[in-house]
Amino acid sequence: MTLTHPTTSLDALIGLPFTHERVVITTGIRSGLVITVAVHSTRLGQALGGARLWQYENWTDAVADALRLSAAMTLKNAVAGLNRGGGKSVIHLPFGVELSEAERRDAMLDLGDAIESLDGAYMTAEDVGTNAELMAVVKERTDHVCGLPAASGGVGEPADATAAGVYASVLATLDALFGSREVSGRHIVISGLGQVGGRLAATLAAAGARLTVSDVNLGKQEFAAGLGAEWVPVDEVHHVPADLFVPCGLGGVLTARVIGELNVLGVVGAANNQLAQPEGAAQLDARGILWAPDFVVNAGGVIYLALASEPNADLARVAERVAAIGDVVAEIFTDAREQGITTLAAAERLAAARLDAARPRR
Repeated sequence: MTLTHPTTSLDALIGLPFTHERVVITTGIRSGLVITVAVHSTRLGQALGGARLWQYENWTDAVADALRLSAAMTLKNAVAGLNRGGGKSVIHLPFGVELSEAERRDAMLDLGDAIESLDGAYMTAEDVGTNAELMAVVKERTDHVCGLPAASGGVGEPADATAAGVYASVLATLDALFGSREVSGRHIVISGLGQVGGRLAATLAAAGARLTVSDVNLGKQEFAAGLGAEWVPVDEVHHVPADLFVPCGLGGVLTARVIGELNVLGVVGAANNQLAQPEGAAQLDARGILWAPDFVVNAGGVIYLALASEPNADLARVAERVAAIGDVVAEIFTDAREQGITTLAAAERLAAARLDAARPRR
């Protein structure tokens, strides 16, 4: 790991296992922002994972997030059956800093330089805080980027595919819990109405679900009202009695306290790294709450980016692969029940089997 920026605290990294192949941490020459590009594994192929531009208290928090997210991408891409490894890039935006359009462009150019320095080990795409248009800026500095706007010859943003995969996972979870994939009349709580959560909420509402929703952006209340959804504050959303809790915001939401206070039968959502601690999987299991592992559920976007970007891509086939996420979730539920293990352990075993079968890349 190459550190090129001073720190006053490495607390965010204490106790975090380092299993990565390469990590670049650099200060952008144009933006002055700390950029982390983490390549966790290329065993299955070039690492693929999005670029996150987000506010953190300290740059080390951003580094820690990149390490966690990139490791999760290795699992996600493996379970999804993609010939892609796991990676992630994170740009640290200090609290209170708002970037102008020109400053945001500079940050993307700096990101492109950092990615190019890895000689093709990692390909990026949009993620939290970025979009297809910003990926077009990254493209000015490296070819190792996908999810460009259609006007630039790209396949666009993957939010529709991510939401479709989460919806398929919701159906699989309902089937496991109730023996039916019927959505109508089910009470579903959604925390986070961003690009994926908002799309998912609209689909569930159209299918007849009773929705309770929340978001840190209070401006989403009008959208929620249009869906006929009940709005609750963010700090109260996990208390709502319902069939499913669907986290679609940032990670770490399933803390020991939140798990202890949940009043649902299942948890399935789009957020990455939902478990604040790995032990949360056992805590959910002990409470009889069925958890669909996040890195399986939210793989629709990366499946879309990887397959739709191939020459002569068959988009109908891509959609089928995304819908098949529900089948994988059902398989994990079955394996966990039959083997007496958590759903996290079952999903990790599935990923490990594919990784172990791959020849290590040099």
